[in-house]
Amino acid sequence: MSLQSLLAELISGDEVRAENAAIKLAALNDEAIPALLNLTRSPNADQRWWAIRTLALAPHSLTVHLIPLLSDSAPEVRAATALAFHAHPDEKAVPALCVLLSDVDPLVAQLAGNALSVIGSPAVLNLLSVLKDARQSARIQALRALAEIRDHRAIPLMMKVMEEESSLLQYWAKEGLERLGLDMVYIKPG
Repeated sequence: MSLQSLLAELISGDEVRAENAAIKLAALNDEAIPALLNLTRSPNADQRWWAIRTLALAPHSLTVHLIPLLSDSAPEVRAATALAFHAHPDEKAVPALCVLLSDVDPLVAQLAGNALSVIGSPAVLNLLSVLKDARQSARIQALRALAEIRDHRAIPLMMKVMEEESSLLQYWAKEGLERLGLDMVYIKPG
């Protein structure tokens, strides 16, 4: 099939045809990337989603082009973009992914946290800032990512979080400390 035929299949509205086209387009190396990037600017959110889905599959995607899509108006597009950064970790996306930890859509926030945990150490300082200053749901996602990254710079804030009332924050702080090899009994002074 030609590139144009595959692109038509990708935006056909039929999920099976679109997924088959996404796989074939991703296998074209970088030949399809300009057309897919153009499709990320479509007014149709479904078309943007399929373009991002395909770019996430493509081994030659340049993730720097996807960073603006982390602030797309459609939550499904933001989710697909965060998932793309999970497949292609890029530390340039850390600030935008940290913003998504506060997303109104919990799936988007969770996928952003997953991507940040895969990016690893380059995300730690930004995650620590979120843990200090963001709303509760974002702090939980940041702490979950920090627990998965296992960076010693997070220890002081994890210890501080153990004193908070939130059981989810306490859970991820304890999990993070244990993953760092700091298994201990946490006793809150009376």
